Formats: sequence, structure tokens, C-alpha cells
Amino acid sequence: MYVNREDIARLAGHLGLTRAEFKRRYLCGTRGLLRFRKPRSKQCPFLLADGCSVHEIKPLQCSAFPYWPELLAKASERRAAAEYCPGMNRGPLVNIEIAGEVAAEVQKSFPQLYEESKG
Repeated sequence: MYVNREDIARLAGHLGLTRAEFKRRYLCGTRGLLRFRKPRSKQCPFLLADGCSVHEIKPLQCSAFPYWPELLAKASERRAAAEYCPGMNRGPLVNIEIAGEVAAEVQKSFPQLYEESKG
């Protein structure tokens, strides 16, 4: 999971850490972006057996899921995500314009992830 500056500040403050200490403990660099180090047995250091321990302040990429640009762009990606996400294809429908706005925010925040798909 990738994080932006705002995510880092919010999470560090919530945990009572400086941004530098938060980065040292939880993050590593990939493709010019910062992301969570992946613990051996789970996807995220804040994912516990009973759910997300930072749910109320979770990072943009987490809160935007499943409205990521790659999921909105390809039905095959949506179907694959629905295989592991128990909330997809359930509940009330979401306005596609709102989903697109969320996807645009993700793309703007993490342009390195989407540069290859341009043009």
C-alpha cells in the first residue's frame, strides 16, 4: 500500500511518532514512492485479525479502494479484486462520477503508478 505526505503526517501523529520515525519503522521506497513494508504474514502492518487498526485515519489508497483507476478501467481487474474483497458487488450502487473522482485523486497522488498507462 502506497502512502502520500498527508497519510504519513496523519498516521505518524496518530501513533505519537515523528514523520521520520514513522518512515523508518513502517515504510520503504519503491518506484519513487513510499509504501508500507509488508510483514511476513499479512499485507499491512496495521491489519489485525479483527480489521484495520488505523481505519479512522487510513491512507488514501486504502480509503479509495475499490475505486482505483486500474479497477475502473478494466472489468477483468474488477472481477479479480471482487474475488478477494468481500464488499465488492454488494450493497448500494455508487455513482460512477463519484468513483471517477476518487480514482482521479489516487492517480494525482501517485502519478508514478500510472505514468506507463498514459498515451
